[in-house]
Formats: sequence, structure tokens, C-alpha cells
Amino acid sequence: MKQAQWLTILRQHRAIAIIRAPSVSVGRSMAQAVVAAGFRLIEITWNSDRPAVLVQQLRSTLPTYCYVGVGTVLTPADMQTAIAAGAQFCFMPHTDAALLAIAQAEEIPAIPGALTPTEIMTAWQLGADSVKVFPCQSVGGPAYIRHLQGPLGHIPLIPTGGITVERGRDYLQQGAIAIGIASDLFPSPLVARQDWDAIRQRSQLAIQNLQL
Repeated sequence: MKQAQWLTILRQHRAIAIIRAPSVSVGRSMAQAVVAAGFRLIEITWNSDRPAVLVQQLRSTLPTYCYVGVGTVLTPADMQTAIAAGAQFCFMPHTDAALLAIAQAEEIPAIPGALTPTEIMTAWQLGADSVKVFPCQSVGGPAYIRHLQGPLGHIPLIPTGGITVERGRDYLQQGAIAIGIASDLFPSPLVARQDWDAIRQRSQLAIQNLQL
């Protein structure tokens, strides 16, 4: 997938559901719930249970209009295994030139993590397809994204870390190309009860709140 296509997908869908699955079966149900609500971008964190298996299963069972990628990729071995499993994009919590090079060689969108202006610019200059601003909420949330727009408005930013269902739109209004929502989509009590209908409803609310 070329960068232009990746950015078009982000502008169209605007939100990524980040799944940290305690088991493959639970992860599959989590993904099905958010897809039923309207999410089209699904990230499986690499510290999930058997993430490669989960990615493979979702690639074969979710509708073709969904995109399944991975996050929390830390090493070249992680990246190579994720790509072999069928990951369509790769998020990292940090910036690593070796990981970016692997993704670029395979033409998989690579989204490294960065926080400061220097880190964000470094990631972009290394060839990132977009940059994950993490942990964004800890340093000001939407206001931080607004402040970055002056000098770095040409870089497509995806804030993650502490973003809530209710406040996702604020980040988009301040210039983010898309957002990543993790634990607030999947409250622990709902996951423990396997209340997928409640998670679907919560995910629908998130999608509704993102309409600009």
C-alpha cells in the first residue's frame, strides 16, 4: 500500500480501534463488535495473545473493506512476523530506522511513535507514512495537536494514548488526520462479561462523535 492510499484511508475513516486481546477468541469478538459499529481500521497490539494468529484470522473473516494491522511492534522479528501474518499496517510506540526500512521494503504503511517536535520530524524524515503522537493525552491532548500544526502541519499525525470516545472529535478538529482509541472502547468490565453488544453500542457512539 502506497502512502497516498494510506492517507486517503485515514481521511475516510478517521479512527483506528486498538485491540489488546487477552485471548484470540476474545480478540476476534472485540474486532467483530467494532466492525459492526462502523470501524474499518483494526489494530492488534503485539502484546496481545498470539497476535499473528489473530491477525490471520481477522484477515480471513472480516469483510474486505476492513484493514487489519498491528501495533506495539518493537523488534525486526516482530515486524517480519506481523507482515507474514498479513498485517496491512504497522504501528510502533517509538521510532526505529530498522523497523521503518523493513516496512518500506514490503510496502506496508509504517507509523512510528513520537512525542516532541524533534521526534516527530525525525520520524517523518526517516520515511514514516504518518506519525503516531504518543502518549498524546499526557502532554495536553487536543491542544498539543493544535500547537504542532504551526510548524509541523504538513505531517499527518495520529494521536493515541488516553483518547476517549467522547473527545475523539476534538483531536480531529485540531488537525489530526485520524485517532487511535484503545481502552476506552473496551472497558474492562464489558470485556470480562463478554458484553459485545454494549461494546458495539459504545463503538457506534465513538463513530457518531467523530462526524465533522
